[in-house]
Amino acid sequence: MQRMKVWDLPVRLFHWVLVVLMAASWLTQYRNKMDVHMWVGEWVLTLVLFRVVWGFVGSDTARFSRFLRSPVEALRHLTHLGRREPDHEIGHNPAGGWMVLVMLALIGAVCATGMLSNDDGDTEGPLTHFIGKDQSDWLTRMHYWSFKAIEIVIVLHVLAIAAYAVLKRQNLVRPMVTGVKLMPEGVRAPGLVNPLWALAVLALAFGAVVFMVKL
Repeated sequence: MQRMKVWDLPVRLFHWVLVVLMAASWLTQYRNKMDVHMWVGEWVLTLVLFRVVWGFVGSDTARFSRFLRSPVEALRHLTHLGRREPDHEIGHNPAGGWMVLVMLALIGAVCATGMLSNDDGDTEGPLTHFIGKDQSDWLTRMHYWSFKAIEIVIVLHVLAIAAYAVLKRQNLVRPMVTGVKLMPEGVRAPGLVNPLWALAVLALAFGAVVFMVKL
């Protein structure tokens, strides 16, 4: 086995900062700190836009084209969950790739509906003035249920990580912290893009969110 760098710094920072922001989003809503909740939501949207773009121009293991496989292959992978074997996946496994896509879609939906939501009080999303109150109320309900769906997916994600650790003896967390994975000899290392390009993509995503908020 050889130590191999598989996750670039931008993907790892995206992952862990998003974890913190999603927790902050839940906490600020729970404590009715809606001004902070909206600020957190804008940063979540920035990260989602960054990750979508990075999924096309980023490192090999970050690209959708490299880790999204057919649903059949993902289901076949899950049927082998109880089989104890070394981890040969350089990046996301077939099931994990679809989990990433689902989570990005749901978080994107929460951000989009949040921009058009209201709390029947003093707080409104920055784009609420473009639609009527009835439409905003409906999108507020969608915002609520989308976040509930994210909570379910997060629980499934954590359970899957625990299952891989217990059943397959595969630690999926450590590589997302260190970026390094033990891989069999002869496996070609993925191409990693200079992190400075990620800063440019993040700046563009931030600019896009600021533009939307100021509309």
